[in-house]
Amino acid sequence: MILHLNTQAELEDAIHALVKQDPRLKPIFEIAGMPALRRREPGYAGLAAIICGQQLSTASAAAIWSRVSAAFDPFHHDTLRKARAERLGRLGLSAAKIKTLKALAREIASERLNLDVLANEDADAAHNTLTALHGIGPWTADVYLLFCLGHGDAWPAGDLAVQEAVKIGLGLNTRPTAKQMAPIAEPWRPLRGAAAHLWWSYYRAIKKREGVVGGQDQRR
Repeated sequence: MILHLNTQAELEDAIHALVKQDPRLKPIFEIAGMPALRRREPGYAGLAAIICGQQLSTASAAAIWSRVSAAFDPFHHDTLRKARAERLGRLGLSAAKIKTLKALAREIASERLNLDVLANEDADAAHNTLTALHGIGPWTADVYLLFCLGHGDAWPAGDLAVQEAVKIGLGLNTRPTAKQMAPIAEPWRPLRGAAAHLWWSYYRAIKKREGVVGGQDQRR
């Protein structure tokens, strides 16, 4: 069964279930408190915004996305597919990101890809569908599934903040790699997305700064 985190109440129910399911999370929850639900716009625009922000500071990413979304309003995959690369470059997008956005737009236009249906697919299958696309790395895929689609089991294994929080919270000697994060999160299925919210909240509590600091996708 696919669970979704579309409301704060659904997230809170999931967090309580996780703490009951895994006693190791009780002290994490006591320090982190109840996390707030994070959601972003779904569809092509939502994924494009994440792509635009890959490997950039929050401020830089916001500035570029503001220019891009203002230049193409309403924001639609066909408009980006037909846009000249030179125009996109002047808005601050790198050549690699332009290539990714255009490739993604072509996949959607040809109906080979439907981003909306991913919300009802198994998290691992949906992750693999996205990472098979040009320029979409694991972190970008998981952030889209979790924040844009509210997929309850999306697990951003490559997110540095989640890795650091897990290391500290579970008393590990070293920060786990993305590969090592997979078995660590197995006990939290099918609520790994809720667990990610909890770990981000824990990171913010212990580090006194915002939780999402980026993942390990290749520079775009």
